[in-house]
Amino acid sequence: MPLHLLLADAETSKDVLTFVGRATRITDEGVRLQASDGVLALTTAALAPHGLFDQTPTVLGMRIVRADPELACDIVVGELAAGEESHQLVLPETGLSPAWAGIAPPRTGWEAHASLPASVIANRAQWGISAVARGATPGAGEEAVRALRAAIWGEPDDDLAGLPRGVAFAADALGFISGEEDVPVTRSGRWTRLAFRRGHVLSRGPVASGLTAVRGTGAGDLLG
Repeated sequence: MPLHLLLADAETSKDVLTFVGRATRITDEGVRLQASDGVLALTTAALAPHGLFDQTPTVLGMRIVRADPELACDIVVGELAAGEESHQLVLPETGLSPAWAGIAPPRTGWEAHASLPASVIANRAQWGISAVARGATPGAGEEAVRALRAAIWGEPDDDLAGLPRGVAFAADALGFISGEEDVPVTRSGRWTRLAFRRGHVLSRGPVASGLTAVRGTGAGDLLG
């Protein structure tokens, strides 16, 4: 018998399926589902290092929705399907075990640091998407593509308060940017969080604080 996620209502189920669908377009390392006390947190890694010497920062996207108060789980899945009931989702038979899922952002200790206009974040996401497209070589192998993405999305960006450009990629790819808003930026230890109305983007990695002075870059610097 398949196992189910029991959510608050049909709209929440659609919301979760939308998030998982967007996540699977940018990563094959799944979505972590953590539920307790009527809340379900969905987390995916827009960027994550592969291997000990990979300098790619960890950039997570998180969305929080209402769930059945009795639902309790902590599993990483590669897919979800609609259930027979509108508030149900069907879990796959097996879960995943990506390395990033073992890294938990802090629950407390967040301190206000700055705010960023959503329009600026959207612009930097589009710049990065164009830079990846221009730098991609036809027939390039997986490692070459990963290195290119790491160089572009992992680089600190002055327009994003020195945060890795991957935070903009995550926000755009997961649908967190919608209309005008000032996005609060908070910090706790090595982590930085951007709190959009539609979700959260969290960053941790080689560019831990994102607040050191960085040189200006342009397309020639990145792709030359």
